Amino acid sequence: MRIFVYGSLRRKQGNSHWMTNAQLLGDHREEGYQLYSLGHYPGAVPGAGSVYGEVYRIDASTLAELDALRTKGGEYQRRLIQTPYGGAWMYVYQRPVDLLTLITSGDWSDREKG
Repeated sequence: MRIFVYGSLRRKQGNSHWMTNAQLLGDHREEGYQLYSLGHYPGAVPGAGSVYGEVYRIDASTLAELDALRTKGGEYQRRLIQTPYGGAWMYVYQRPVDLLTLITSGDWSDREKG
């Protein structure tokens, strides 16, 4: 199975250690989403824009660990998207974004630029 990660799980980011057993397939930009800063990590929501990230091949145990990390308390919901590498899971933020900072580029590494 595959997963699309766009924030702290990406290479050289704070939670990249969760992807230690994953195989990087390549970069991808997913259209139809906007990226918001939640402080130490981002949230992608449906909207007019795109989100930049990486697609990985993962095993079931890694997906279960990521689900425990991302879906607890209903903060994110996992959705299946299509990438050049095949279908991949993406975590979509489920809470209001009204008071959050939009990252206009859709790239978490640009978060300081807004």
